[in-house]
Amino acid sequence: MLLDQISGPKDLKELNVAQLEELAGEIRQFLIQKLSVTGGHLAPNLGVVELTLAMHFLFHSPDDKFIFDVGHQSYVHKILTGRMEQFDTLRKYKGLCGFVKRSESEHDVWEAGHSSTSLSAAMGMALARDLKGDDNRVVAVIGDGALTGGMALEALNHIGHEKRNMIVILNDNEMSIAPNVGALHHYLGKIRTDRHYQKAKDELQHLLNKIPAIGGKLAKTAERFKDSLKYLLVSGILFEQFGLTYLGPVDGHDIDGLLDILKQADSMPGPVLVHVITVKGKGYSPAEADSHKWHGASPYKIESGQMVKAVGPPMYTKVFGDMLIQLAEQDERVVAVTPAMPGGSGLLDFAEKFPNRMIDVGIAEQHAATLSAALALEGLKPVFAVYSTFLQRAYDQVVHDICRQNLNVVFAIDRAGFVGPDGETHQGVYDISFLRHVPNLVIMMPKDENELRRMMKTAIDYNDGPIAVRYPRINGVGVELDAHPEPLPIGKWEWLREGEGNVILAIGPMIGVAEEAADLMKREGALVGIVNARFIKPLDEEMLLAIAEQGNRIIVLEEGAELGGFGSSVLEFYSRKGLYEVPVRIIGVPDLYVEHGSIEQQREEVGLTAEHVAAELRAMNPRRMKRVTGQA
Repeated sequence: MLLDQISGPKDLKELNVAQLEELAGEIRQFLIQKLSVTGGHLAPNLGVVELTLAMHFLFHSPDDKFIFDVGHQSYVHKILTGRMEQFDTLRKYKGLCGFVKRSESEHDVWEAGHSSTSLSAAMGMALARDLKGDDNRVVAVIGDGALTGGMALEALNHIGHEKRNMIVILNDNEMSIAPNVGALHHYLGKIRTDRHYQKAKDELQHLLNKIPAIGGKLAKTAERFKDSLKYLLVSGILFEQFGLTYLGPVDGHDIDGLLDILKQADSMPGPVLVHVITVKGKGYSPAEADSHKWHGASPYKIESGQMVKAVGPPMYTKVFGDMLIQLAEQDERVVAVTPAMPGGSGLLDFAEKFPNRMIDVGIAEQHAATLSAALALEGLKPVFAVYSTFLQRAYDQVVHDICRQNLNVVFAIDRAGFVGPDGETHQGVYDISFLRHVPNLVIMMPKDENELRRMMKTAIDYNDGPIAVRYPRINGVGVELDAHPEPLPIGKWEWLREGEGNVILAIGPMIGVAEEAADLMKREGALVGIVNARFIKPLDEEMLLAIAEQGNRIIVLEEGAELGGFGSSVLEFYSRKGLYEVPVRIIGVPDLYVEHGSIEQQREEVGLTAEHVAAELRAMNPRRMKRVTGQA
């Protein structure tokens, strides 16, 4: 096999086009085989096999900088840069990352797990190159979905102004995670289908080349004529108006054509945009037929394409989506807003049932937040469904446009807590810290799927400002669901177990960890109380005062950042009340990025386990624990 002979990009230089095509087929089979076991981003990577081969064949990584937007389409790049043997560990604990990772290879020059960052990074690297007097290439690969992000358009504007040498490869597969929406998507569709423009442009250039010594006024007239032709044949010429030379579109699975157009781009001064048309999931029929389903795949059976899924209670995301339909049936003001994540956020059934009340804005979290503010201002009940990690991108809009105006926006924050294989770029552990200090905002987290339904009812009924419900990327615990969920009293916690001298304040999935820890301590003769602190903001101040008055030692257990998190708010409350002697121990996510692996492994790494909580309880109660264990 040719693939066995590739240990680095230099090995590609010895191959011809026919061999590159053969290698492309081998890489596809390798990916299909390996990801059937590990899971991962299959469809995006099958779509960029030839493109990545052409880049590494023609250019010289790592001297030439390859910047992959998001980075989930970098598997082929990893294979070609010496990491093929590590693919059995893909997205596993301490194994190969599912995104670009600088610590893995010198060929990985930019890390990202969020979209639309590559053009800004490329602009920065091009500027740095020129300031240092270097002459390396800068090549950014960005998808058509990512191009709808406002940051990408800001970068395009700057790139066109600076006129630095760089190549922007637009990987146009007509799909991001969900089908693309918006004017830019439709504009790209026009370019894809307009073959007359490229043919006419080529014929005109051929004609001009036959005229000897074109110069002066005649040359300017010719250029104006070419520009007029562009406007005549292709509406807008958006990229050229941004200041980039546009080349394409070109078939992204034709290696010969890719090499030709990339050579042409490399020979041109200034920024050049190469428009490449690819098929997401190319070479594996189930992935080609449903690239949304196969964007991020769990392990699967290769022959049938059937996903291997764990059995058990429904995921919180599914419970949220079903409850939102129920609420929308009862209240016509309810609308759903998503930044290009209708499937991941559990909204596909909602979109089918209420197509006019489902608003997908594309990869534009900032716009989604402010749009939600305006919907609320006009009397609707917008539910902004967003992953915790992506809500970070709309922070200013949350503060300035929603909370400052005290508008009735519901934040449905999915993937709150650890997310497993997606790792550090996607961990939902920061939202408590960046949300709880914002005035007017209520924040909730359920202990189980039925309480999630009650919180959704609470949020829709709440009319005093913005309210957020955060829930994890895991299955529910299997409790019975109320047919007609009742709302919760705002700011009221729930005693789950009575204790003697020790109380665990836990939120969300940490309730289960707290119960396991309490069971361990009960075997040693110690009764530990457990509180479901379901309202992160406002705190249940009455209960906190009662806990302190009873002389309890407190452990706050949260799957979120310790710095500025829920535990911090408990300490701040006691400080405001002058209760400086209340013993409080916070167990959460310390000041570090937690990498990919299973959620269980991630919790183990930071001490969010029953065993660790029990050890902390023993440390807080040394004398009592010695007595109950029979020590002197």
